[in-house]
Amino acid sequence: MPEPARPRVALFVTCLVDMFRPTIGFAAVGLLTEAGCEVVVPEAQTCCGQPAYNSGDRATTRRIAKGVIAAFEGYDYVVGPSGSCIGTIVKDYPALFDDEPEWAARAKALAAQSYEITAFLTEVMKFIPTDMRFDGRVTYHDSCSGLRGLGVHDQPRALLAAVEGLELIEMKDADVCCGFGGAFCVKYPAISNKMVSDKTANIAATGAETLLAGDLGCLMNMAGKLSREGRPVKARHVIEVLAGMSDRPAIGESEE
Repeated sequence: MPEPARPRVALFVTCLVDMFRPTIGFAAVGLLTEAGCEVVVPEAQTCCGQPAYNSGDRATTRRIAKGVIAAFEGYDYVVGPSGSCIGTIVKDYPALFDDEPEWAARAKALAAQSYEITAFLTEVMKFIPTDMRFDGRVTYHDSCSGLRGLGVHDQPRALLAAVEGLELIEMKDADVCCGFGGAFCVKYPAISNKMVSDKTANIAATGAETLLAGDLGCLMNMAGKLSREGRPVKARHVIEVLAGMSDRPAIGESEE
């Protein structure tokens, strides 16, 4: 079947973006539109169910997953600015319904059309930003779910390479966890703190003024630690830079 000329893309906003950083959602809409998509934001969307799944609450996860599947099926693609949430839809949903064949088929169909946003832009839309400029040195953190769950590594770097004035400096252990891990940072605070301390030391060693990543949870964790350590490094979601929205306050900064 030929690809639609202007695919209808349902944006999975994610809970953290909705509650703490809506500009990432607006940046996603802008980028997807610029790439040639018709963007729809289904109003019925909720959490992807990852907290319940990671806590072992399969019954609640299945109930949430059914709601997400019903809200998002029927579009050409589902795209989200988070490897973590999209990873739940792609990797975990299909395994939830072993005893419900109809829902298992619907979960697999949704998983097959769901993408983390930088992967979707580069692999499906073959999109490279033009006339985009960001003057400064940045470093990039690879989130665990995006990297290990979905294979997101080269895609954001390919997009950033097209931004004029931007210098990407790779940090040591860019692919090592920042210590957030959702409930992990709550269950094991001492271990989490050591992990994020190592991460911020590696970030600072690059001399970059800006930290970029593709998951807001990781960014909030690292931005908080950078602030408490007094390190002058701004944290932003990668698509905020790609959409030309880096003039807004960085993550954790005051709007005033």
